[in-house]
Amino acid sequence: MTTERFEVQREIAAPPAKVFALLCDPQGHVTIDSSGMLQSAEGAPVTKVGDEFVVHMDRESLNDIPMGKYDVTVIISRFEQDALLEWTISGTVQPPIKHLYGYRLEPSETGTLLTSYYDWSQIEQRYRESGIFPVIPEAGLRATLGIVARNVE
Repeated sequence: MTTERFEVQREIAAPPAKVFALLCDPQGHVTIDSSGMLQSAEGAPVTKVGDEFVVHMDRESLNDIPMGKYDVTVIISRFEQDALLEWTISGTVQPPIKHLYGYRLEPSETGTLLTSYYDWSQIEQRYRESGIFPVIPEAGLRATLGIVARNVE
């Protein structure tokens, strides 16, 4: 597979600040997850690069790898208030895989143009050979945007 990044967009009828607040909240990540893997989260809303929170996961929701329940630490790698949030994770698999998830927010006539992306271009070769990437399909990103809209509009 040559594509190592997905991006999807959706107009959200809410201002960027309201959407961004949901995205910065660890519980918000659980609320908007379309994969079913995110079970719960612990930590304060993120406010800067380097902030972290813990997410309790259940890989059985994808039924692809027998990992069961495990925890990951979400580590914020890019942060621009009301405009950009990006993170990677550290967890059971070490060294960290280095796949990135993120959201770009742009003001629009209806509220916010929200772009969700998933980028696995930086993963090591041994992870590429596992055959599990992308972990989340493009349709999963699009479904999550629908859940965001449902929660903020």
